[in-house]
Amino acid sequence: MFQSAFSNDLFSELANLHQQVQRAFNAGNAIRGNIPGAYPLLNVGKTAQSVELYAFAPGLDPGSIEVNLESGVLTLSAERRSDLPAEGEKATIHINERFTGRFRRVLSLPEDIDPDGVSALYRDGVLHIQLKRRGSAQARRIAVQ
Repeated sequence: MFQSAFSNDLFSELANLHQQVQRAFNAGNAIRGNIPGAYPLLNVGKTAQSVELYAFAPGLDPGSIEVNLESGVLTLSAERRSDLPAEGEKATIHINERFTGRFRRVLSLPEDIDPDGVSALYRDGVLHIQLKRRGSAQARRIAVQ
Protein backbone atom coordinates (compact mmCIF):
# COMPACT_ATOMS: atom_id res chain seq x y z
CA MET A 1 0.00 0.00 0.00
CA PHE A 2 2.41 2.64 1.22
CA GLN A 3 5.92 2.95 -0.14
CA SER A 4 8.50 2.84 2.64
CA ALA A 5 11.43 5.25 2.67
CA PHE A 6 13.60 2.35 3.82
CA SER A 7 14.71 -0.76 1.99
CA ASN A 8 13.10 -4.08 2.84
CA ASP A 9 16.55 -5.60 3.28
CA LEU A 10 18.04 -3.94 6.35
CA PHE A 11 21.19 -6.08 6.26
CA SER A 12 22.14 -5.05 2.71
CA GLU A 13 21.58 -1.40 3.64
CA LEU A 14 23.86 -1.80 6.67
CA ALA A 15 26.50 -3.54 4.54
CA ASN A 16 26.31 -0.69 2.01
CA LEU A 17 26.70 1.90 4.77
CA HIS A 18 29.66 -0.02 6.19
CA GLN A 19 31.39 -0.03 2.77
CA GLN A 20 30.87 3.71 2.38
CA VAL A 21 32.37 4.40 5.80
CA GLN A 22 35.33 2.09 5.05
CA ARG A 23 36.01 3.91 1.77
CA ALA A 24 35.85 7.30 3.46
CA PHE A 25 38.34 6.37 6.18
CA ASN A 26 40.71 4.38 3.97
CA ALA A 27 41.05 7.07 1.29
CA GLY A 28 43.47 9.26 3.26
CA ASN A 29 46.89 7.82 2.46
CA ALA A 30 46.01 5.35 -0.25
CA ILE A 31 47.05 5.28 -3.87
CA ARG A 32 43.94 6.50 -5.63
CA GLY A 33 42.82 5.90 -9.18
CA ASN A 34 39.80 6.61 -11.31
CA ILE A 35 36.25 5.36 -11.04
CA PRO A 36 35.32 1.71 -11.69
CA GLY A 37 35.00 0.88 -15.37
CA ALA A 38 37.93 3.08 -16.37
CA TYR A 39 40.33 1.90 -19.06
CA PRO A 40 42.87 0.41 -18.91
CA LEU A 41 42.41 -1.87 -15.94
CA LEU A 42 45.18 -1.43 -13.36
CA ASN A 43 46.86 -3.42 -10.65
CA VAL A 44 48.76 -1.17 -8.23
CA GLY A 45 50.75 -2.24 -5.21
CA LYS A 46 53.71 -1.14 -3.17
CA THR A 47 56.71 -2.59 -1.43
CA ALA A 48 59.22 -0.93 0.87
CA GLN A 49 61.33 -0.05 -2.20
CA SER A 50 58.80 0.82 -4.91
CA VAL A 51 55.27 1.29 -6.16
CA GLU A 52 54.42 -1.19 -8.93
CA LEU A 53 51.73 -0.45 -11.51
CA TYR A 54 50.47 -2.85 -14.18
CA ALA A 55 48.15 -1.48 -16.87
CA PHE A 56 46.38 -4.11 -18.99
CA ALA A 57 46.09 -2.60 -22.47
CA PRO A 58 46.75 -5.03 -25.32
CA GLY A 59 47.01 -3.84 -28.89
CA LEU A 60 48.81 -0.57 -28.29
CA ASP A 61 51.68 0.82 -30.31
CA PRO A 62 54.39 1.35 -27.65
CA GLY A 63 55.23 4.65 -29.36
CA SER A 64 51.75 6.00 -28.57
CA ILE A 65 52.05 5.43 -24.81
CA GLU A 66 52.77 8.49 -22.67
CA VAL A 67 53.69 8.22 -18.99
CA ASN A 68 54.11 11.47 -17.04
CA LEU A 69 54.88 12.09 -13.37
CA GLU A 70 54.38 15.56 -11.96
CA SER A 71 53.86 16.65 -8.34
CA GLY A 72 53.00 13.15 -7.16
CA VAL A 73 50.45 12.55 -9.91
CA LEU A 74 51.03 9.83 -12.51
CA THR A 75 49.29 10.25 -15.87
CA LEU A 76 49.09 7.39 -18.33
CA SER A 77 47.68 8.05 -21.79
CA ALA A 78 47.73 6.40 -25.20
CA GLU A 79 45.64 5.67 -28.26
CA ARG A 80 44.43 2.33 -29.54
CA ARG A 81 43.64 2.48 -33.23
CA SER A 82 40.74 0.63 -34.76
CA ASP A 83 41.44 -2.45 -36.84
CA LEU A 84 37.96 -2.40 -38.42
CA PRO A 85 37.55 -1.88 -42.16
CA ALA A 86 37.54 1.74 -43.31
CA GLU A 87 34.16 3.45 -43.70
CA GLY A 88 34.21 3.24 -47.51
CA GLU A 89 34.75 -0.54 -47.54
CA LYS A 90 31.79 -2.87 -47.71
CA ALA A 91 31.71 -4.83 -44.47
CA THR A 92 29.18 -5.72 -41.83
CA ILE A 93 30.33 -5.56 -38.22
CA HIS A 94 28.14 -7.71 -35.99
CA ILE A 95 29.91 -7.17 -32.67
CA ASN A 96 32.48 -4.53 -31.82
CA GLU A 97 33.39 -4.67 -28.11
CA ARG A 98 37.02 -3.62 -28.31
CA PHE A 99 37.81 -0.14 -27.03
CA THR A 100 39.42 2.16 -29.58
CA GLY A 101 40.48 5.76 -29.29
CA ARG A 102 42.43 7.84 -26.79
CA PHE A 103 42.40 7.12 -23.09
CA ARG A 104 43.91 8.64 -19.98
CA ARG A 105 44.31 7.41 -16.40
CA VAL A 106 45.42 9.64 -13.54
CA LEU A 107 46.62 8.38 -10.17
CA SER A 108 47.70 10.17 -7.02
CA LEU A 109 50.84 8.57 -5.62
CA PRO A 110 52.47 8.54 -2.19
CA GLU A 111 54.68 11.54 -1.43
CA ASP A 112 57.84 9.44 -1.16
CA ILE A 113 58.15 8.60 -4.88
CA ASP A 114 61.55 9.42 -6.40
CA PRO A 115 60.86 11.16 -9.74
CA ASP A 116 64.25 10.04 -11.06
CA GLY A 117 63.52 6.39 -10.26
CA VAL A 118 60.69 5.68 -12.69
CA SER A 119 60.85 3.01 -15.39
CA ALA A 120 58.23 1.69 -17.83
CA LEU A 121 58.14 -1.48 -19.95
CA TYR A 122 55.37 -2.52 -22.36
CA ARG A 123 55.34 -6.22 -23.20
CA ASP A 124 52.62 -8.69 -24.17
CA GLY A 125 49.87 -6.08 -23.77
CA VAL A 126 50.86 -5.13 -20.22
CA LEU A 127 52.50 -1.84 -19.27
CA HIS A 128 54.62 -2.24 -16.13
CA ILE A 129 55.61 1.00 -14.42
CA GLN A 130 57.99 0.84 -11.48
CA LEU A 131 58.30 3.93 -9.28
CA LYS A 132 61.15 3.82 -6.78
CA ARG A 133 60.55 5.20 -3.31
CA ARG A 134 63.01 7.48 -1.54
CA GLY A 135 65.19 5.76 1.05
CA SER A 136 63.73 7.75 3.92
CA ALA A 137 60.35 6.09 3.39
CA GLN A 138 61.70 2.60 3.96
CA ALA A 139 61.04 1.20 7.39
CA ARG A 140 64.08 0.62 9.54
CA ARG A 141 64.70 -0.54 13.06
CA ILE A 142 66.08 2.02 15.48
CA ALA A 143 68.52 0.75 18.08
CA VAL A 144 67.69 1.85 21.61
CA GLN A 145 70.70 2.71 23.75
